[in-house]
Amino acid sequence: MSTTPAVTGYSRLQIILHWLVFPLIAQQYIFKDAMSAAWDRLAEGLGATFDPLVLAHVAGGALILIFALWRLMLRARRGVPPAIEATKVQGIVAKLTHVGLYALMILMPVSGAVAWIGGVEAAAQGHNVMKIILLALLALHIVGALYHQVVLRDGTLARMRRAQG
Repeated sequence: MSTTPAVTGYSRLQIILHWLVFPLIAQQYIFKDAMSAAWDRLAEGLGATFDPLVLAHVAGGALILIFALWRLMLRARRGVPPAIEATKVQGIVAKLTHVGLYALMILMPVSGAVAWIGGVEAAAQGHNVMKIILLALLALHIVGALYHQVVLRDGTLARMRRAQG
């Protein structure tokens, strides 16, 4: 009976996809005003006009969805290294934060598409609520990474910079 060796680090592809998502999410917040203005024009019956910032928001959301699903597929196939936990509570918070981030990277593009393509107001409202939750989870994720790097000095952040295995 053979056993699969434990994963000791993230693959190069896992790291690349992780870091590609960051600027994509940042651009979503940067271009949200253009998207909101386009949504308002549609709601007023004025129709949509081409706006490269709206296109960037839509394309960015689609890429975030694709990359999140790809990352989950890689996670299922390859695995991930075990979490570095300072305390049990921090481990739980980290797990919930990651689950929330993945859920939002999937639900936000879907709700945005349902709102934009289907004109569903409830989807647009949900999308707006989720953007606040996403921002909070991203802040928690960044603070946690910095805490591990600066205070604990446990190598957590280094695992997301250098591929292993």
